[in-house]
Amino acid sequence: MMWTTELYLCRVTGVGSRSEFSAQTLSVLAALCAQPSQWQHGYALAGQTGLKSGTLYPILIRLADRGLVEACWQDEPAPGRPRRHLYRLTAGGLATATGALAAAARSAGRAGARARSGRGVAAPAVP
Repeated sequence: MMWTTELYLCRVTGVGSRSEFSAQTLSVLAALCAQPSQWQHGYALAGQTGLKSGTLYPILIRLADRGLVEACWQDEPAPGRPRRHLYRLTAGGLATATGALAAAARSAGRAGARARSGRGVAAPAVP
């Protein structure tokens, strides 16, 4: 007797729209938008966002790959310290970040309004 296993996959439809950026990425974009023309190093961005390096640096790499952030090496590090990578938004990155942050704020405002009005929140079941 031989057993076979079959796996069925289905497609989920009707899922609401998803933001282009995660909450963590939006926090990095917001930190970069605070001083868009200034070069910032990862340690300062980690302090502003509260993100750990294992989350922050992959986000910065993805943003750089998309052309939203430019990165360079620090020219003259402090004596006794290694050179650091510096980051800042590109012009296109600033426009994209501004739009994404505004959309996230609008979305959060709508979700808060629905919660305050009781719409969109399921009523608890009464036994």
